[in-house]
Amino acid sequence: MPQQLFTADQVLPGPAGERIRDGAVLFQDGTLLLVGPRADVEHLVSPTAERHDFPGGTILPGLINCHVHLVFDACGDPARAAADATHADLVDRADRLLCSGVTTVRDLGDRDGLAIQFRNQRPRGPRIVASGPPITIPDGHCWFLGGTADGEAELRARVRHNAELGADVIKVMASGGQITPNSPKMWDNQFTTAELTAIVDEASKAGLPVAAHAHGTDAIAAAADAGVATIEHCTWLRDGGGGYDLRDDVAAKIAERRIFACVAWPSDWRGFMNRLGTARADLVGSRFEWMAEHGIRMIPGTDAGAGSSGFDDYAGALQLYEYLGFDRADIIEMATTLSAEALGLGNITGQLAPGLAADILVVEGDPLRDLANLGRLRRVVAKGQTTSMTTA
Repeated sequence: MPQQLFTADQVLPGPAGERIRDGAVLFQDGTLLLVGPRADVEHLVSPTAERHDFPGGTILPGLINCHVHLVFDACGDPARAAADATHADLVDRADRLLCSGVTTVRDLGDRDGLAIQFRNQRPRGPRIVASGPPITIPDGHCWFLGGTADGEAELRARVRHNAELGADVIKVMASGGQITPNSPKMWDNQFTTAELTAIVDEASKAGLPVAAHAHGTDAIAAAADAGVATIEHCTWLRDGGGGYDLRDDVAAKIAERRIFACVAWPSDWRGFMNRLGTARADLVGSRFEWMAEHGIRMIPGTDAGAGSSGFDDYAGALQLYEYLGFDRADIIEMATTLSAEALGLGNITGQLAPGLAADILVVEGDPLRDLANLGRLRRVVAKGQTTSMTTA
């Protein structure tokens, strides 16, 4: 393929604070070649390069959604959706993510490795980091995905099985959840610290990180003690329900061990806040500020497919963080550079720099002035393959 040259009013390479005015990006065969001021890059472009100018636009790295479920369909019946999911369904859901600007997704729970198979069979579309069936207790949260295990020997065997399937990450349900009837409550622990430690140990032998679903504070503490890489949801629910248990010592440990928290809220977070009411919504939002104050690094995800969370409008999902007071440049960094680091992809994607993958967005306007511009897409490039978009 010939070289591709994109130019725009500005390039945001990824890390907060970095901006190239009147910038350009040159890529070929899926790899970034040059990123810099337009005048500097143009001197080094091949005469046969294809040029695309985007006046009034911004070029930035492709977005990363750190928590999705491609086997679910946001229908409210996840067991049925997972049982019925086909390759065509996964194509549709991955394409919808791509068309919302997402060039990398982390799938954190499928049926029998379906997302892993899909990743291997479909080179186009977003990059997929997949866990396979999440590890859970018998009759535990998401047992219907096929990842049940009881006792350390079975837990270690389950880790090895998922690694053999080709998993990029091991997912464990450290606490209960909402979508599985007659299973432990959200705040209930499903595994002991020793069992989670065994999972982390076995995963490390396979060179894999562990992502722990944990709503309850006790489960969060156990996951942190076990040394997981990311804590999903990280809701800080009090044992027995009835509010939050924000423990400074646990937060300090998460920050010290550089464990990431993926809170995984859907694009329709406004509707969720409205249903909670102002007082409770403010309390929920204060958890984000508290975690940030303790130095916990947060990465965004939507839990797409679960509950009523769809695969579209990732820009809308990111506006939650602006509502909570995060700086727009920091939000973009969270959804690109920081997420890539959390997923172990920092040497592959998450920034616009020579040698990294050509995962690129071109949007209308300036997202540093209006974050909604992240949804006004003109081009999406995933692994060097370009999709033209109509502006929103």
